[in-house]
This record gives sequence, structure tokens and C-alpha cells, in this order.
Amino acid sequence: MPTPSPACEPACCPRPSLRILPSILTLALALALLPASCQPLPAAARAPSSGPTAQLTDGMTLYSPRPGRLHYQWPTGSAARVLEAFDPPAVRWGSGHRGVDLAAIAGQEIRAAGAGTVAFAGMVAGRPVISLDHADGIRTTYEPVQPAVAAGEHVAAGGLIGYLLAGHRSEGADALHWGARTSRHVYVNPLRLITPAVIRLKPL
Repeated sequence: MPTPSPACEPACCPRPSLRILPSILTLALALALLPASCQPLPAAARAPSSGPTAQLTDGMTLYSPRPGRLHYQWPTGSAARVLEAFDPPAVRWGSGHRGVDLAAIAGQEIRAAGAGTVAFAGMVAGRPVISLDHADGIRTTYEPVQPAVAAGEHVAAGGLIGYLLAGHRSEGADALHWGARTSRHVYVNPLRLITPAVIRLKPL
């Protein structure tokens, strides 16, 4: 009886080379893991809004610098000690400190924190106040400052706007109250204009 031929000769059914097995296994593993790696990010882990404000880790809505923003500097001419920090109210009409008090000396020259136009220079509640509107939508305020400028004037960053008057603090200490806001009721920490805030994402 003749010997039956094999079902498949080696010439027609080549076996896969052992050298490509690692590549096949790697590809299979990658495909198995692909769906897990393509899940959308949770809302809390997405990039912050690119608008003029962003939510920071301290829970306050503060100014978020944008590319090409204005250059801001200390209105006292150099770095000053902060006597009272920014402490915004929890509600619009609540109590708080809508700016910072910077140590200064009566008669000291006060400078524009950034280039802008004088929006107001006059008395508010018995104190001389200067307000500057800046091209990025920020309005900065300075008090108690005897104006050396008038409404409508354009000032450069660091330009003289007035002279500090004595006794701003309740204990009688001289200080410059420096404020900033993005709209009528949205106050921001003016120190963040000088040193931009680092936005960190909260863990889930």
C-alpha cells in the first residue's frame, strides 16, 4: 500500500519565523491597551480656560496672564513690603480687602504700574484716588495719592502719577493701597500682575 502524502508540504505552508514573534506580541499588547489610553480626560484635568481669568488652587478667581500681555511693575518704584494682603469678599458687597497695602513714605513718588490712560483722578470718600485703564482690560487704582495727572492723560509704565499722602492705615502708618480689577465688581490680586500665578491642576 502506498504511503499517504502529508496534508501540507513545507514548501506550501511555511512556518512563521521565530524572529518576528516578539514584534507580533508587542503589537498585540499595544492594541489591547489602546482603548484604556484613549479615554477622554476628566474635566478637572483638562487645560484651564484661555480667557482672561482662570480658577487657581487657592479657590480665588484671579488674573491669568496671556501671551503679549502688558508689562507691570511695582507702583512704589521698587519692591515694597506688603502690610495687608489681598483678601476679596466672599460675596459682592461683603467686607474684605480689595487690593494690597504697600509700605511707603508720605511724599513718595507713585508710579503707573503699567502703561495706560488716566480714567479718574480726584476725591473718593474724602481720599484722593487715581485710576488707570490698561489695554488688557485691567483697571488699577492708587490711594491716597495726590494726583500729578488728569483724566484722559496717557502714562507710560513707571511714569509719575502722583505723591503719596500720609496716614492711610488705621494705626497711622503710611501705605499705598493698590487695587486692580477686570470689571466693575471683579477684583484681582495686583501682585499677580507683577508675578504671574502658576496654575496647578488639582488631583481627582
